[in-house]
Amino acid sequence: MEEKDFTILRYIAEEMHLTKAAERLYMTQPALTYRIQQLEKELDTQILIKNGKRIKFTSQGEYLVSFANKMLAEYRVAKDSLANMSSDVQGTLRIGAASTFAKYFLPSLMKSFVTQYPKVIYNVYTGPTPKIMDLLETESVDLVFIRGEYKWSEQKFPIMEENLCLISKHEIDLEELPNQQRIEYRYNINQPTLGKHKPQTSIRDSLRSWWSERYSVPPQTTVIVDSYDICKEMVINDLGYAFIPEPFINKGDDLHKINLLRKNGEAIKRSTWLHYKEASEQLNIVKKFVSFVRSQSFHSTS
Repeated sequence: MEEKDFTILRYIAEEMHLTKAAERLYMTQPALTYRIQQLEKELDTQILIKNGKRIKFTSQGEYLVSFANKMLAEYRVAKDSLANMSSDVQGTLRIGAASTFAKYFLPSLMKSFVTQYPKVIYNVYTGPTPKIMDLLETESVDLVFIRGEYKWSEQKFPIMEENLCLISKHEIDLEELPNQQRIEYRYNINQPTLGKHKPQTSIRDSLRSWWSERYSVPPQTTVIVDSYDICKEMVINDLGYAFIPEPFINKGDDLHKINLLRKNGEAIKRSTWLHYKEASEQLNIVKKFVSFVRSQSFHSTS
């Protein structure tokens, strides 16, 4: 078995679909199937069971996937260690980032870092913060940018704060808010929570606290969506008001914006953090990137 075979097994396990795995491998599906058949002959064991378009690993196949992941991890450690011996900052930096940070802040951050260290290769993984935290815990990434406060026993520091805002198409009187139609963002409406990591406090908790300080009746929620971008578009089309983080608001949106304040005048904010494991700083590339992030000033895009 070669490194490419380990990657084949990993991608099939991640996709559980031969065509999708083949696309990631830049192979045709027949070529991928042929390679699996060759491996089965070479190892004298069945790796996959096919039932129509569905596939399933045999117990031997599951063992090989676990072995492949271990070998790929060891190979990466060897490559990183060799790159670390060089005086140049080089190698592969694996970054996990919450979707919002990845969209609005990570590209410009990487552009600045690339200018200083052009030999670095990047693997970027994005998604909901719980999923990103799982990647860090399993060492699938070197460091992560997450939104909100999560329990983490190793290295972490805050890099920015964003305001939570009320937006509306027309100017709105806060006293009349309970009588207005609300568009509510709700994460993963129809999906289970990803991973075991949960925020210590959520935007939803903060909004409930803010609302209960001011009103004795519940809001009139008429639309529920699972995307802040869609939420904003609903407001632009005058379907109601909404609460969203400030980075989603652009100057050209032509919306009324109010930063939310508690009764004591404290602004309601969401923090973004950088988390990583202390051992990862043994790699020069990670140490340089962490230091670089600490030196940056992050600002809202609005």
